[in-house]
Amino acid sequence: MSEKAVIIYSGGMDSYTVLHKALQRGIHATALSFNYGQRHKKELDYAANVCRTLSIPHTVVDISAINQLLAGSSLTDNIDVPEGHYEEPSMKQTVVPNRNMILLSLAIGHAVSIEANAVYYGAHSGDHAIYPDCRPEFVERMNAVSQIANYEPVQIVSPYLNNTKGEILADGLAMGLDYGNTWTCYNGREKACGKCGACQERLEAFALNGATDPLEYE
Repeated sequence: MSEKAVIIYSGGMDSYTVLHKALQRGIHATALSFNYGQRHKKELDYAANVCRTLSIPHTVVDISAINQLLAGSSLTDNIDVPEGHYEEPSMKQTVVPNRNMILLSLAIGHAVSIEANAVYYGAHSGDHAIYPDCRPEFVERMNAVSQIANYEPVQIVSPYLNNTKGEILADGLAMGLDYGNTWTCYNGREKACGKCGACQERLEAFALNGATDPLEYE
């Protein structure tokens, strides 16, 4: 019997690759997406389309009410999304307080309820500089807690924790994935802006792989 896992699936490049990585491993996947009031909730439409195509169970949970507790992020508040690379201090404006701990906690609870023994999510090394909840020490400690928080232990799996965005893309391209099925831009407009940290990192990953990004940019 194949392993069953909940995949935290935003609709972006990383979680798209993680989802297919899990499927490649023979995992029986259930996708879980969150509407936390992000201005780029367009990514959720991409996630839904992929899951329909793959006939994967997909749940979108509206937790936007928590934003009254989590102020100060340009992804959820009326604050301009900064332009520039992830390494720049300005990108700290895109940090949503405690986001991944909240999302992982809900995903672990869902895993227990559907008798899944793992939760997959797309933390990677490119996020380490800005996002504390994507760093190895956070994942390790959350994984330790998830083993004892319920009667049923749940493992947190981050296949690309120590990989760059370029390496993730390389693996996805090797799997034959179409990244036109993903949305990365922090501005949820008709076309990707090409200027925010998320867009810049995505474009750099494609350039490093000698590939063309199928998304349209402003």
